[in-house]
Amino acid sequence: MVGGNIRGVNLLNHSQSIKYFFDRAIAAIALIIFSPILLVTAIAIYFRMGSPVVFTQPRPGENGRIFKFYKFRTMTDERDAEGNLLSDEVRLTAFGQFLRKTSLDELPQLWNVFKSDMSFVGPRPLLVEYLDRYTPEQARRHEVKPGITGWAQVNGRRTLDGDWIKKFKLDIWYIDNWSLLLDLKILLLTVWQVIQKKDISQEGQATGEEFRGQVEQS
Repeated sequence: MVGGNIRGVNLLNHSQSIKYFFDRAIAAIALIIFSPILLVTAIAIYFRMGSPVVFTQPRPGENGRIFKFYKFRTMTDERDAEGNLLSDEVRLTAFGQFLRKTSLDELPQLWNVFKSDMSFVGPRPLLVEYLDRYTPEQARRHEVKPGITGWAQVNGRRTLDGDWIKKFKLDIWYIDNWSLLLDLKILLLTVWQVIQKKDISQEGQATGEEFRGQVEQS
């Protein structure tokens, strides 16, 4: 029995090494292939919204380590007379909506994957201020690298917005049931959703609902 456990651990470690290698290799290839799209998108954002063209924000990764998260900018910096930023809905431009619907705004995260801050598949990286709001079970989502896409995203990312408990349960299920085949399934489902342009963001909202901390339900 002990021998079986050791073989299982070794197989898991081997699979994780394969995932690490393919993440970085595919990210490098994708950065080269998509470089024209990255350049054209960056130029279009600059002329429509000015600089910076890339939105950066600290996010917690594996084991809670903070890294710099990249996305193409989709909102302006419009402010009111007092200098306060206007609502997200007002600042989200039509071009920004297009970037989100096509998931082009996510392309800069290929650099995050290449740097090994993220993986192609894993729980989505959320805000740093959420770290002290998780229950111990919810905090397990940081046992692995965050992903560009994940199990929660392919199980209805639009309909799950606001349902944090269910979203976190899906993240933990992914961690407990992880395999290379599961990652492949998630990637294929993600491509299909992008092609269909469905479940991109919460209906009628520019950004998702804030997580304020919730007690785990039994």
